[in-house]
Amino acid sequence: MGLNLNDKKAVVAEVSAKVATAQTIAVAEYRGIQVGHLTKLRANARAQGVYIRVLKNTLARRAVEGTQFAALADSMTGPLIYSISDDAVAAAKVLADFAKTNDKLVLKAGNYAGKQLDVAGVTALASIPSREVLISQLLGVMLAPVSGFARGLAALAAKKETEAA
Repeated sequence: MGLNLNDKKAVVAEVSAKVATAQTIAVAEYRGIQVGHLTKLRANARAQGVYIRVLKNTLARRAVEGTQFAALADSMTGPLIYSISDDAVAAAKVLADFAKTNDKLVLKAGNYAGKQLDVAGVTALASIPSREVLISQLLGVMLAPVSGFARGLAALAAKKETEAA
């Protein structure tokens, strides 16, 4: 049974609220995927803080209308699942990772910070490490000179100690 007008307005308002704070939206066609697999996809998305939903395309178009994601409306055809996240890579990563294990999920398009992405762009975005990994890599690079200096001082102290003995 279809949604009545008030239900449709509520869905558009809910999705619009998510889109307003989002950095990335990724879209994939889910034709032929079993319900159990979609449930696993939703659980994985929830664990990573990604809002994922199957929507009527007309409702999704209304939700992105007037936002930085308005260009995505041209790609909204067919049975689609929408992945929306505040994290720059999480939405694309959830769909791309699931598509690796399930060939029936077909990445279609995406939008990152107002820039339209094709399938290759969504895949490239998904291959970027998460924010936490990037921060840890940056800290590792920043601490490398300090730890190298400390090792050098320790080696110098050990050398002087052996010369004195």
